[in-house]
Amino acid sequence: MTSALRLSARASEADGHALPPSMMERVTLIMDLFERPATHLSLEAVSRRTQLPRSTTHRILDQLVRLDWLCHTAAGYTLGTRALGLGGREIGHSALRAAAAPHLLDLAVRTRMVVHLAVLDGPEIYYLDKVGGRAAVGIPSQVGGRAVAHCTGLGKAMLAWLPPEEIDARYTQVIERRTPHSIGRLDQLHRELALVRRRNGLAIDRGECFPELGCVGLALRGPEGPIGAVSVVGDGRSPLELVAPLVVNAVRAVSDELLAAPPADPRAVSGLAG
Repeated sequence: MTSALRLSARASEADGHALPPSMMERVTLIMDLFERPATHLSLEAVSRRTQLPRSTTHRILDQLVRLDWLCHTAAGYTLGTRALGLGGREIGHSALRAAAAPHLLDLAVRTRMVVHLAVLDGPEIYYLDKVGGRAAVGIPSQVGGRAVAHCTGLGKAMLAWLPPEEIDARYTQVIERRTPHSIGRLDQLHRELALVRRRNGLAIDRGECFPELGCVGLALRGPEGPIGAVSVVGDGRSPLELVAPLVVNAVRAVSDELLAAPPADPRAVSGLAG
């Protein structure tokens, strides 16, 4: 909470008026609590820390979610796509990119395939990095670009660790298909994500996003869900399962790197599991 708003809140409290008096001040009080992209807060926590009535807090949070300033997940409220788009995304992902960079390069050298690092953003993935030398030119992805999550190994690897009710909230019964091999229904997606979990998190895509390409991906997991994913991409007809152990090792190395460094926000990386 900013100093000016604290003073305003105290003055209003002393006068016996609602805290604080204007809607903009109330919204600012709430948004100030989300200091980092990894911050998750419950309704009760927001109400307690802003000293706003629970009903008022819920109404404002609901409006912020509808406008995409916040996102409501099973772990609580967190910054939404609009807020992240103002610059918070890069702040939150810089540590992940730095920790992953040497291991992505090593994975690309070992597999001679293209390697991606991405995060989940609603029903899409957002590419943070792409490594692969000349081979990368032939893969239609780019750093800062997006792809439909359920059509990619990266996306399915992260979606698999979300609560089922959150998957239901993100998708309708009929889902967009990119190719004839794409998942097209919600029940199919739930079955696919269950298969990913049975494979200890490994997600495989064969021509689901691009007809001739395939990939195998694995999520980096934190205490509040997936914080990113790594994948290798190549010919969809190749035996992708053979490179899966190398992907597992890379994700484990990135997790160790994040845990070894003193993070700006420990909640973002504590409890990581490959």
